[in-house]
Amino acid sequence: MTSDFPWRAGTATGVGSYPGDDPAEALRIVLGELPELPHLPELPARGPGADLTGRTAGLLVDLPVRVEPSGWRFSDRPGRDTLRSHDHLARDLDVLEEVAGGHDGPFKIQVCGPWTLASTIELRHGDRALKDPGAVRDLVASLAEGVAAHVADVRRRLPAARVVVQFDEPGLPAALAGTVPTASGFSRLRAVEAPVAEDALRQVIEAADAYPVVHCCARNVPYGLLRGAGAKAISVDLGLVPRRDDDAVGETIDAGVGLFLGAVPGTDAALPSLQATAAPVKELWRRLGFPAAQLAKQVVITPACGMAGASPRYVRAALKRCRDTARMLYEGAE
Repeated sequence: MTSDFPWRAGTATGVGSYPGDDPAEALRIVLGELPELPHLPELPARGPGADLTGRTAGLLVDLPVRVEPSGWRFSDRPGRDTLRSHDHLARDLDVLEEVAGGHDGPFKIQVCGPWTLASTIELRHGDRALKDPGAVRDLVASLAEGVAAHVADVRRRLPAARVVVQFDEPGLPAALAGTVPTASGFSRLRAVEAPVAEDALRQVIEAADAYPVVHCCARNVPYGLLRGAGAKAISVDLGLVPRRDDDAVGETIDAGVGLFLGAVPGTDAALPSLQATAAPVKELWRRLGFPAAQLAKQVVITPACGMAGASPRYVRAALKRCRDTARMLYEGAE
């Protein structure tokens, strides 16, 4: 088992999205509440181009997109929607350099993974890109090139940081299961074969050349596939991890892969005691039979998913709870 995690034992971080439309304010909150592993906040309330799909679509090389009533669609030429995506990200990176340019620890950025992107962007005639293997190959190659350039840009702005890239793949289990609906909604697209899915994700992960985390806040997380694609950490919603996944989670831990466990609700909720927040994390670890001292080194505590639907007050409380939970798990194992 490797222990070369870029984070310290007892660390917490966020998943990605936040409420509001002020990137500087959001980043200051992240840096204040999650100093051990801060990340670049995403603010989808700003509109098209700031959402998960549009933000990453703006990174694509030679594959412009536009917004249609049904969602994002490939376009013949760059237009205002592609430009809007570029503008949002450029502003975020300028703020990042200004507010956090001296950060000298791990720093996480997030991009949409290839299978979730292929499940949400439509071809020019309206079907999802996932339907066309050739379109998927073009998308994967374009995304790999775009993510590599994005990581290089972040490194220029944070020269002392170790960049961690989180690939958001909430749509991967549905693509593997063949449950992604067609554009009409009356049928389902053919299931993607696991080796094909793994290879495409690996291409993008390898091109990024940074510490890779894959986030999948869905049921039926394909742990083995994600490890095979090169994920060094896997981020999940702890509330969606069933006992039937114990073997897969145990194999993941045993392989030295980090676990980002979503232990705090991502939308406004009455938070239980600190001990009650930590209990499911400790129970999972105990059930799997791993040493208690290993938990705080290998596990990062996060919200259950993105927090775009939460109130600003709750965001601060939830991030503090993540941090306090991680610290308690660390101190309790000493």
